[in-house]
Amino acid sequence: MSLPLVSVIVPNYNYGRSIGLCVEAALAQTYPNVEVIIVDDCSTDDSAAVAAAAGARVVSTGVNSGVAVARNLGAELSSGEILVFLDSDVAMHPDAVARSVELLGSGQGYGAICGTYEPEPLIRDSLIEEYRSLQQYYLLLKSEGVIDTVHTAILAIPRRVFDEVGPFNPILRHTEDQDYGRRISERYTVLSSLEVRGRHDHDDTVRIVLRKVFARARLAVPLILGRRHLQGGFVTGPRAGASLAAPLTVAALAAPVLWGAAWALLPLALFVLGVWGDLDMYREVRRHRGRVFLGYFVAVNFLVNLTVFAAIGVAGVQWLCSKRFRHLYDPRPRPEAARVTVGASRD
Repeated sequence: MSLPLVSVIVPNYNYGRSIGLCVEAALAQTYPNVEVIIVDDCSTDDSAAVAAAAGARVVSTGVNSGVAVARNLGAELSSGEILVFLDSDVAMHPDAVARSVELLGSGQGYGAICGTYEPEPLIRDSLIEEYRSLQQYYLLLKSEGVIDTVHTAILAIPRRVFDEVGPFNPILRHTEDQDYGRRISERYTVLSSLEVRGRHDHDDTVRIVLRKVFARARLAVPLILGRRHLQGGFVTGPRAGASLAAPLTVAALAAPVLWGAAWALLPLALFVLGVWGDLDMYREVRRHRGRVFLGYFVAVNFLVNLTVFAAIGVAGVQWLCSKRFRHLYDPRPRPEAARVTVGASRD
């Protein structure tokens, strides 16, 4: 019996640094029946040429339209019975596609399989990448099993499921994965599996990391308030407590100035409380990288928690003042994606 064709669909915008490694890993899969389609969203660097030189078929959206439109176009142009959506800064392990196909065909009723990351970045060139890799590795490690969202860095979906659930929302440029996770998990079981893995090339500056954390935490709020049973993340459970402890620690620095030196214990106690909220993650970091790096990790994570709290505060104001923000993820008819132009395939 012939194996089903798997279409690996990679949206790309200016990922010239990692796209070659991404394509090489996708073409080197142990699963023998794979096609790789790079959907270039009008990059201004040489990433499309790099992807073509590595052996992928490259098409263009024609107009910069966002990752959702790019994924939808790739699905439209692909021929596979199974779609694997892959970020252009991820290099899959050689057996990632094979394991995804096995899990989808296991009879467990999975509608989607989400992969996870290694604790080391794909390209090791900054401390903040090391932080981000370990942080994301831990969060995905703890979410192993059935989830009510999707991780689109490595996401395998049977075409029949994709056709039923519908395409990614082309309106959303930053939270299309959260929206799609809501929609697919209402119909199918989604599995986050440690058996499907890859290495991720994370952002290499603190500014970019904090900007993305802010945007994603802010835009997650209307989704979580609309579905309060959602699990994990930065804005629920112990992570919310750690995020809250960070701004309280900063505010408490005024206590000894206002009320005397004895109050200096208050910010220290609040800081310790924040560390306690993330203690399990810190243990994992120490196990992988030792005590010295752990100190750096704790400091950056404190900044991340401050950023998350700020994002939630801004989102709270938007929630109260903006009907559109409150209903950002409400089910509604999906408008047609912007007209795209298929670029010449580069073989």
